[in-house]
Amino acid sequence: MLDQTQEVLGALLQRPVQIFDLSQPLENGMPCSPSHPGFHMALIRRHGDLMRGAGSGSNEIITFGGHVGTHIDALAHVAAEGQLHGGIDAVANSVGGRHRALGAETIPPMLCRGRLLDIPRAMGLERLPAGYGVTIDDLQAATGESSMEPGDVILVRTGWAQKYGDPEAYVGHREGAPGVTGPAAEWLADRGARVVGTDTIAFDQILPGFGHSQMPAHHILLVKNGIHIIEVLNLEELAEHGARDFWFVMIPLRIVGATGSPVRPLAIVDPSSLEASR
Repeated sequence: MLDQTQEVLGALLQRPVQIFDLSQPLENGMPCSPSHPGFHMALIRRHGDLMRGAGSGSNEIITFGGHVGTHIDALAHVAAEGQLHGGIDAVANSVGGRHRALGAETIPPMLCRGRLLDIPRAMGLERLPAGYGVTIDDLQAATGESSMEPGDVILVRTGWAQKYGDPEAYVGHREGAPGVTGPAAEWLADRGARVVGTDTIAFDQILPGFGHSQMPAHHILLVKNGIHIIEVLNLEELAEHGARDFWFVMIPLRIVGATGSPVRPLAIVDPSSLEASR
């Protein structure tokens, strides 16, 4: 399917393009934050259970939270001192079983420029160590001489997706996981990031033994600045090809009153830019 999309876009743009899928697969047993219900899928009708002449059908039931797998946080997700972004009362906003404002249905589809800040590459590492906090200096080093413009989607690679096959290690509740510190989140906001994302489950730095109890970057981005956060990205293939600048495409589900939505983001890259970066 991505190959067909690649061909269509190439024809429309009248030049070849390469598409990178930035999502992780949804499957039973996948990593999940302890704060959210996990992913469960099961067939409730198999082929052969009900026959209609010579044909049969099969279907499934799927249950999972809005913050499982590759997803984007709505602004209703986090409150600080009882208030959501824009000073909305967080408790009053959630009366009735869904958020009255700032729900996932308000997250717009996105087609804009994306930037990859590859922190391990800038540090000469394969991936960042557990519990490492990404600093302003790290972001500046990964940015290099290329420009960052207001309205860009900024994706921060830590290399932690390499741990995705080990759910306990990836979540980092016990040993920690790398993530963006509060001052670094302020730096991203000050540069006008439209949306930020990372390849970890929490975006924030997760310190060993603290779990997900301290989330300053979430407060700075979602509450203070109204900047959505994408988590559980797979940035490995994009990084392997040396892509830094690309067209970013993402369409959230319009789940009314929800605090997050699953997404399948794509990076559309000019192959000549990949050759130049090598």
